[in-house]
Amino acid sequence: MTRYWPTGDRLRQILALALPIIAGMVSQSLLNLADAWIVGRLGSNALAAVGMGGNTNYLASAAVIGIGAGVQATVARRKGEGDTSAIATPLNAGLLIGILASIPLFLLFYFGSGWLMSTLVDDPEVAPLADEYFAVRVIGMFALAMNFSFRGYWNGINRSMVYMRTLVIMHVADLVISYALVFGLWGLPEMGVYGAGLGTTLALYLASALYFLQCLQHSRPHGFLHRLPSRELLTNTIKLALPNSIQQVFFAGGLTVLFWILGQIGTSELAVGHVLITLILFLILPAMGLGLSATSLVSQALGRKDSEDAVRWGANITLLGMALLWCVALPLLLFPDFVLQQFLTDPALVELGRTPLRITAIFIGLDAAGIILTQCLLGAGASGLVMRISIVFQWGFFLPIAWLLGPVLGYGLTTIWILQMLQRLLLALTMAYHWRSRRWAAIRI
Repeated sequence: MTRYWPTGDRLRQILALALPIIAGMVSQSLLNLADAWIVGRLGSNALAAVGMGGNTNYLASAAVIGIGAGVQATVARRKGEGDTSAIATPLNAGLLIGILASIPLFLLFYFGSGWLMSTLVDDPEVAPLADEYFAVRVIGMFALAMNFSFRGYWNGINRSMVYMRTLVIMHVADLVISYALVFGLWGLPEMGVYGAGLGTTLALYLASALYFLQCLQHSRPHGFLHRLPSRELLTNTIKLALPNSIQQVFFAGGLTVLFWILGQIGTSELAVGHVLITLILFLILPAMGLGLSATSLVSQALGRKDSEDAVRWGANITLLGMALLWCVALPLLLFPDFVLQQFLTDPALVELGRTPLRITAIFIGLDAAGIILTQCLLGAGASGLVMRISIVFQWGFFLPIAWLLGPVLGYGLTTIWILQMLQRLLLALTMAYHWRSRRWAAIRI
């Protein structure tokens, strides 16, 4: 165990790459929490609408989000091999694939927004709000596709500070613009829920412009917009990205179905579920940041043909992530009411969310292991394996049983949350088994 705990130079390398990613993600989640706080002032219907609309937007965009993983793994592998002359050409491939893939997705979801929200939301007061929020968020799909490709590139070359800096600027802009549009400040129209979605979309395009300018300055000598991606590179990028994109689609679809299940139980459960999911996404940020650093470090080690070093990086980062997340979650275990009261003004809703939040805090370290090992396997190129495992546990285990226990048998939010944590535990154990097998070491990118 001592051998696998990160110390000295290895700890410094992990932190140098992961801390900017984590800081950027923390800024993102804090501002997501701020968005929930802003919209929460408009009432539970608005909060439920943004929860459903936001998670459905994740479903709509998930296919292009996965492209970033393919870009990062390929860029990191080229860096490990010492090939810097064309290190930005995987970014060119990712941008091209992302923009082309966004066109049909945008047309489908933008013009089908009204029907989709009315199908997913039974409450006639919530459905129109969810529709207007979702429709304006879908407009940002092109920017989202580009931003994840840019993120994969900067993280793949160990320049995660660029990602952090850009993300912080984007989310500060999101907060300011959204707050002004929601409540009609500085002469702007008061748009309510629609304003929250419009602010986020505008901020996404601002980030795309910033990423583009930074790549023009730094990455032109390495092939950015200078060397066309070859057919082989496009094919390899798609092979890496497609399973991850499919996994993201099913994961996002699973979140949407989870919100539908909670909505079938009641609007209160849907509103509390939105807050709990937002808090979980905040809690797992250190694991996500560490996981993205693991993607690069594992892939670079394999580029040097050093699979033993790749194994050590996976173990180092997983142990660090588990310890860190249990520390972060401790206040939520001890003071759940205080945390929930920042987002829920109704005491009954606070009581409803208390036990699920404590369950989350208890399981979060094991969840971190699953997240980081997933990213390790993606860095090794095992995206197909990750896709199959994730889909089976979410759609073959969690969602059918959640529907049975919730809307059918009448159990509540706490039962659904226990089941969700059990699913994440099983996922972590399965990812650990496959990481220890080392079969991924033979994969070529």
